[in-house]
Amino acid sequence: MRNLRMVVVACMLLLPGCTYLDSEESKSEDTTEIEVEMLQGCTDSEANNFDENAEEDDGSCEYDEPEPEPEFGCTDSDAENYNSNATEDDGTCWFLETIPCNGLVILCHRTYDQVTFPETHNSFSTHEDNIYYPASNHRTGFQAQWNAGMRAFMLDTHYLTTADQSVSNVRLCHGDSDRGFSPCTYGAVDPWNWLGNLESEINNEERDIVTLLIENHVEADHLKEIMDDVGLSDMMYIHEMNAEWPTLIELINMDKRLVVFWEQSSDSTHPYFHDFLTHSWTTNYADEDTSSMDCEPLRGDSNQDAFHMNNWLKNQAGLSDPTRAGEANNVDFMVERAIECIDSHGKRPTFIAVDWWEEGDVVEAVKRVNLLELDSD
Repeated sequence: MRNLRMVVVACMLLLPGCTYLDSEESKSEDTTEIEVEMLQGCTDSEANNFDENAEEDDGSCEYDEPEPEPEFGCTDSDAENYNSNATEDDGTCWFLETIPCNGLVILCHRTYDQVTFPETHNSFSTHEDNIYYPASNHRTGFQAQWNAGMRAFMLDTHYLTTADQSVSNVRLCHGDSDRGFSPCTYGAVDPWNWLGNLESEINNEERDIVTLLIENHVEADHLKEIMDDVGLSDMMYIHEMNAEWPTLIELINMDKRLVVFWEQSSDSTHPYFHDFLTHSWTTNYADEDTSSMDCEPLRGDSNQDAFHMNNWLKNQAGLSDPTRAGEANNVDFMVERAIECIDSHGKRPTFIAVDWWEEGDVVEAVKRVNLLELDSD
C-alpha cells in the first residue's frame, strides 16, 4: 500500500499539466502599485505661510526681510558730530559750548590733563587762618583764593595731638611729624570748616573742576568720613590707572567735579584718593632762585600725563620766601617756564603751584598758558 502511494505521487509530479508546488509562476502574481500623492506646501513653522497640513515641502516658504544692522552714531542734527547715516544714537553727541568751563569755553572739550589749573601750596596755612610766618605760606585764606580763581589746593592732614588719633582730632596743619610732636603746634585749621566752604563754592560754580592734593597723615577712613560729612564724597572722580582723562565737560556732566590726589599709596578700598606718585609727577620745589627752576621730574611717574609745576622759592633757612614771591610769581616768568615744560614734555603743566599767591598773578599766567595753541589739544 505504501509503495502504491509513492507511485501515485511520482506520477503526479511528472505528468504534463500538473501544477508544481515550487513553480515560479506561483510567485509572479500580478501586483499593481498605487501611488498616494503627498500634500504639497510650506512645512517650516517659522515661515509666514507655514501650512500645518502640508506633508512635503515644495519650496514655497516665505519670510520677512531681516532688519538691517543698526548704525550707531550721533543722531542729533544740532551736534557737531551729527551722523546722517546713524540709525541709533550712541550718546556720543557733542556740542560747541557757549558757557565757560573753568573760565574759558575752549577748555570744555580738553581732557583734564591738558588744562592748566592755578594751585596754592599749603592753601590753609595763612595769616587769615591764624597761622603766621615762618609756618605760613599765604596771607589770605580760602575764600580770597577761590574768588581770585584758584581751583587747585594743596592740603596737609594731621592729628591735633599724637596722643589722640580719632577722627574728631583731624586738622589741617603743616610741619614735620617726625620731631616727636604734632605739626599742629604751629597752628591748625578745622577741616570740616575749610572743606565745607569748598563744597559750598563747588556747588555755586557748577562749571568748574577742582583738585585737591593732600599730604595725608591720618587714617584713610577718617579722611573719607570728613568728606562724607561736608558733602564732597559724591563729587569725587575715580580715575583708572593709565586710562585717558575725561574732558572737563564730561566731568561736569557726570557731576564728578572734584579730583583728589594724596601723597600715599593707592588704596583699593578708597579708589577716589589717587596716589599722586603713580597718577602724576612733580617738578622740584622750593628752589633757591628762579634761574634754577626747570621742568625735570623730581617725584612720581613722568610717563603720566598730569603733573605739578612747583613754582616757589625758599630762603637760606629753607622756609618759603615771601620777599621774593613777586619774582617767582611774575606772569611772564611763569608763562615762559610753562612753555619750557611744554617743549620738554609735549603738554602743558596740569598745575602751577605757588606760595604767597597774592604776589604776582598766577591766575593770569594760567589763563595765558591755556590760551596757547598746541597740537595735542
